[in-house]
Amino acid sequence: MTDLEYQDQAERVLAAIETACDRINDDTEADIDNQRTGGMITLTFLNHSQIIINQQKPLQEIWMAAKAGGFHYKLDSKQWLDTKDSSEFFANLSRCASAQAGQPLLFKAPT
Repeated sequence: MTDLEYQDQAERVLAAIETACDRINDDTEADIDNQRTGGMITLTFLNHSQIIINQQKPLQEIWMAAKAGGFHYKLDSKQWLDTKDSSEFFANLSRCASAQAGQPLLFKAPT
């Protein structure tokens, strides 16, 4: 994958996260504060815990830091998969965000 293709795909992920936060805030009491700075989004929950998602351009990865740990994802065809256990990024983000918010939250891959 070229650097331009990586940038396009990673940007789609970050935009999908921002859109999901807007939807979640409209539909639930989660009240996620999402702040974007360049290739990084910080999600802050009511309990002040955070999830940080950022692009790692030199490695063509997306990294996520949550209370559950740190995770690295590489694009495999159309899904971002964990480099250790091949779990899918949005499924893991949903799991981590749900745990930190104390309620079920759903993040979806862009279509």
